[in-house]
Amino acid sequence: MAVKPIRLFGDPVLRTAAEPVRDFDKQLRQLVKDLTDTMIDAPGVGLAAPQLGVGLRVFTYYVDDHLGHLVNPTLDLSEEQQEGDEGCLSIPGLAFPTPRAMRVVAKGFNMHGEPITLEGSELLARCVQHETDHLDGILFIDRMDPEQRKAAMKAIREAEWFGEPAPLIRDSPHQTFGRAI
Repeated sequence: MAVKPIRLFGDPVLRTAAEPVRDFDKQLRQLVKDLTDTMIDAPGVGLAAPQLGVGLRVFTYYVDDHLGHLVNPTLDLSEEQQEGDEGCLSIPGLAFPTPRAMRVVAKGFNMHGEPITLEGSELLARCVQHETDHLDGILFIDRMDPEQRKAAMKAIREAEWFGEPAPLIRDSPHQTFGRAI
């Protein structure tokens, strides 16, 4: 099992847009395994590479007993919206109402470079949007209205983990900094 430390709110890697994957190689397959193992161990329903300190456009998900990953995703979102509580492994123990599109069609690649299309609604749609936001340096609290975001930031500052230093781990050639759904 390759469980890695998850970067927490405040780590600059979470606010940095990830680079597209160009090499569908052994290192990418190891990254997908590390993401999957860490997500399941957490437990979570999704985890993006930046949450492990890796600045590449790849995430894993585990929704309704469906385990998968997506590399270099592009999204087509429905106009219909959903509102529901959302949390993040990088903001542990907290969840807040966050608006999202009800349905998503995500196109990208698997870890072998083969094109895939992922379609989903409700929780899967929320997860795919949340993880793709991570790849763009966006956190779910950025999607909240200003009043709710202010309350969320207060709760984050009061969390016992807030301000914890990031571990400096450099065991991946794609790793960029020190410490997701």
